Amino acid sequence: MTCPLYVVFNRASGRGNRDELGPAVEAACAAAGRACRLFPVEQPGQLAAVARDAVREAQPARGIVVAAGGDGTINCVAQAVLGSGCRFGVLPRGTFNYFARTHGIPAELDGALRVLLTEDAVDVRVGRLNERIFLVNASLGLYPELLEEREAWKQQFGRSRLVALAAGIKTLLRGHRSLRLAIELGGQRREVRTPTLFVGNNALQMEQVGVPQAPAIDAGRLAGVMLQPVGRGTMLALLARGAFGQLGAADQVLHFDFDRLTVQARSFGARHIKVATDGEVFWMPLPLRFDVAPHALPLIRPPGLALERAQAQAQAAAEPDA
Repeated sequence: MTCPLYVVFNRASGRGNRDELGPAVEAACAAAGRACRLFPVEQPGQLAAVARDAVREAQPARGIVVAAGGDGTINCVAQAVLGSGCRFGVLPRGTFNYFARTHGIPAELDGALRVLLTEDAVDVRVGRLNERIFLVNASLGLYPELLEEREAWKQQFGRSRLVALAAGIKTLLRGHRSLRLAIELGGQRREVRTPTLFVGNNALQMEQVGVPQAPAIDAGRLAGVMLQPVGRGTMLALLARGAFGQLGAADQVLHFDFDRLTVQARSFGARHIKVATDGEVFWMPLPLRFDVAPHALPLIRPPGLALERAQAQAQAAAEPDA
């Protein structure tokens, strides 16, 4: 294949030496006889506009639009690519890189470039919250608060999984309130109280925390997770269960899979609610509608089940029920 690459990379986020990415991409493309065009993003507020520019240039050339960054950057570029007719590539540069990992794309730059330059596109279903897509997860309640605390800690202490864990523990120790929600699922409406509603579209993440909806995600559905109202001690215990891949077995955790879920807040006069999609936190008008996007994302990735997912499945099969 000789189609050119249009690479959007966010200098304001991610890990590693950000100045290495451009020269590495150009060198790999030159060695493969492929043209490339770089779209650096200097400020976070420019990312969406730059991604749209990359898609507009890629469309007549039948090029591949590539997102280089963490899951938030990848989400923003994917939003511009979805339904455009362009194929999508990823160079993971974040802390967790769940989207890349679940599709077998290496975290190392050389390995990710090799996939990008040699593999074909596979259609990947993505989640949607109202008109905004999510590749990994979307949530409301406690989880967006955890993300905000984590980002503040990363700004102060750097990007690492240990920093993310410490930030999460601090948020849980500070306490939290439950949301009063009216949810409509499968044609039935019910009222619930929960500190957080988490909707997953990433099978690897579900497997690693021990929620058994990964096969449903593979089949094109979404996974929902809600917690019962609990105290700080129990919440910390649930965090530990998730870290050891046993969250789904906890009595305080409700998990289910679905095609469509509608959420309305029961607080008087509530018109907006804080939500998060793929690590980015913002306010969204109610009601919230979760579903699978009608268009698939043509992702450049290796064929078959990713090695990390195969290992997670083998480990889960070898362990006794919690």
